[in-house]
Amino acid sequence: MTWIRRMTSVLVLISLFIVPISEVHALPDYGYNYSYWGDAEPAPYPYLAEKHIYGTDLGIGDLNTPQDVFVAGDHRMYIADTGNNRIVVLDEQGKLIRIIKDFQNNGRPDSFNKPYGLYADKDRMLYVADTQNQRIVKLDAEGQLLQVIEAPESSVLPEGFQFFPNKIFVDLANRIYVIAQGAYEGIMEFDANGSFKGYVGTNKVRFSPVDLLWKRLSTKEQSKQMELFLPVEFSNLDVDERGFIYAVSAEINPMTPIKRFNPSGEDILRREGYFNPVGDVGIIRIEGSEGASADLQNEGSSRFIDVVSDVSGMYSGLDSARNRIFTYDRDGNLLYQFGGVGTRSDNFQKPVAIAMLGERMVVLDQEMNRLSIFAPTRYGELIRKAVIAHYNGRADEATTAWEEVLQLNANFDIAYIGIGKALMKKDQNHLAMEYFKHGNNRKYYSEAFKRYRKEFLWNHFGTIMTCMLTITALVIAARVLWVRRRANAFYVDRGVIASPFHTIFRPFNGFWEMKYEQKGRTKIAIIILMLLMLVMILKQQYAGFIVNFNKPSELNSLSELTYVALPFLLFCIANWSLTTLMDGEGKFRDIVMATGYSLLPLVIVYIPQILFSNIMTYEEATFYYLMETIAVIWFLWLLFVGMMTVHQYSIYKTILTLFLTVIVMIFIVFLGILCFSLLQQMIAFAQSIFIEIRARL
Repeated sequence: MTWIRRMTSVLVLISLFIVPISEVHALPDYGYNYSYWGDAEPAPYPYLAEKHIYGTDLGIGDLNTPQDVFVAGDHRMYIADTGNNRIVVLDEQGKLIRIIKDFQNNGRPDSFNKPYGLYADKDRMLYVADTQNQRIVKLDAEGQLLQVIEAPESSVLPEGFQFFPNKIFVDLANRIYVIAQGAYEGIMEFDANGSFKGYVGTNKVRFSPVDLLWKRLSTKEQSKQMELFLPVEFSNLDVDERGFIYAVSAEINPMTPIKRFNPSGEDILRREGYFNPVGDVGIIRIEGSEGASADLQNEGSSRFIDVVSDVSGMYSGLDSARNRIFTYDRDGNLLYQFGGVGTRSDNFQKPVAIAMLGERMVVLDQEMNRLSIFAPTRYGELIRKAVIAHYNGRADEATTAWEEVLQLNANFDIAYIGIGKALMKKDQNHLAMEYFKHGNNRKYYSEAFKRYRKEFLWNHFGTIMTCMLTITALVIAARVLWVRRRANAFYVDRGVIASPFHTIFRPFNGFWEMKYEQKGRTKIAIIILMLLMLVMILKQQYAGFIVNFNKPSELNSLSELTYVALPFLLFCIANWSLTTLMDGEGKFRDIVMATGYSLLPLVIVYIPQILFSNIMTYEEATFYYLMETIAVIWFLWLLFVGMMTVHQYSIYKTILTLFLTVIVMIFIVFLGILCFSLLQQMIAFAQSIFIEIRARL
């Protein structure tokens, strides 16, 4: 019962002021994936380190604070060795091809100054973001200078803008995309000739309403000293095989750190997974490299600093907060993650860039000055194979791969969803429903159920119509007999059983008879309360999958009772204590009966609601919630009329009394929590004294 849950939650929230709660989850050192419920469940490692490449291994000395790595179409790897002001070129096996450190510029020697980003096209043309020289340098395959793009001049650039390019990418049309320091307006776009064309994409300004209020109320001098409301800069970008731009913002606690821009600059990244592609969900506590659980490093949400597109709509983000790499499919479902903080082979100290080397992944670690090549494990290979097969429409191949994934990780929800999609293509809708249910995907479950329901109705149409006609005939016959009985009877005396049903349809008359004609019974009100508790338990466990968001492992029938019995008892006590002081005529017994009788519509509506929830689709869920709304409004109306009749109040005084009753309920909960907290402290104090005395004796 949603309204009772919300009211109880509001009451319990007061305890936060008395007993602080710390929700810090501890993640294990092995691989994991998030379930629908947000739990980090163990999973096999998808990638393991295959090779580590150091500058000393190449015979060129140590790398010095490298900032970027790029893998070209021919699998050559280019490293921006920023501290050494050079570009290191390696082949697919990690062997040195050449070092580009200087070049001729109009007949004079020239060199890089802290290059932060680079890109190489299919013709091995190299674009370097020469950051401290405030320019972009284009070199040919032999390292000869072809073009220099310096600080642009345009009316759209802010006054005093200085061009410090950090990251760079070139699309198939030779458009050059640049992420520059201080370019809050978005990604800078240049044409093939180096002419500035404008900005692509942007991050919306994020600010607190409180900050905005203070800014409005402050003086001009105070306003100047306040932090400006500026968009967050992009930190890195990539362009996929279709020409769409992936961009990432290194913002703390973002809602959409990864974006995918179309040519119009609109974010079209699909976010249809359990959670948005934000890395780790919630606040997580990571164990240190030595397994010390007291290490509180990297606390907080993930912070992406790089993104790389992959085949079949997959993409990966590099989290600098926990040194992990998260890979998603085109719908935004988390496929796997790997990495972590540490000095072991599969961990990182400070990763700054990632790139795809076929199905392998290249990671550049600035702190350890090394380039690591990660190869997929059997688990990672199967996931990639399944995603690629499904993307290309090969349902049978995808199903086989997902089934093998489940053999390695039975908790992988995406595999169940993948198999369900394949079964839907084969019109095995009933079986697909089971897989979608295991994968907690209500959208596809609804689609499979819609098809299955249509098939069932078509195959059993005759039987269904016969049953409906029979039930209709029985209802009509019962109605006729009841009308005749009423017509023959001069006066029908309603008993205590029928009285609650009469009350919910004619509340003014029913509550008057309940109190002043002694037709109400306290035990009937308690029975209605018990029936509501029973129906609530049934609703939690047997409501349809589409509207049932309860975690099965956390369902507890006894705890569910508190959401009904506790508010009922609190309301009766609070209303009685308040109306005693406000000249109310109702006794505690009358309040209990009126409140109990008012609960009957919830019992009446919730039973067919449970049945309806098991035969409806996702689009029809509106009617389910409409039934819930009708039941709650009906209950509130009866409660209002019951309190007004029992206490003989006016409309306005009844409204005031009900409002104050809620305040008194909150106050009672507050006092209860306060007393419980003090009692806990007293018991803890007594235990400490007892332990101290026993230790001294």
